Amino acid sequence: MSAFAAGINAIFADPNMAMAALYRAGGAGAGVPVRVIFRAPDRIANWGDGRFVTDTIFVDVRVSDVPALKTGDTFEITGDLLEVRSDPVRDRERLCWAAEVREL
Repeated sequence: MSAFAAGINAIFADPNMAMAALYRAGGAGAGVPVRVIFRAPDRIANWGDGRFVTDTIFVDVRVSDVPALKTGDTFEITGDLLEVRSDPVRDRERLCWAAEVREL
């Protein structure tokens, strides 16, 4: 195991950084328990001369927990159902997915 993988595992095990979730491929099935990092940063978008601040929601999950994350998959976190809304991307080391999600 590389130092990066050990660090990622430690971050996802920390209750202050990550939380429990249920992952469902295609939004169906009983769900698989995973640990996720939930992020909700504001995004700034420019359109013409306007500048708009929009809410976004991201979920980070380990590739080892969800090897083939895709649009339409869902996460259930503390009773909220979140759907992956666009193609998720992996980090440089291919250890974590970052997925933009929307609440259903």
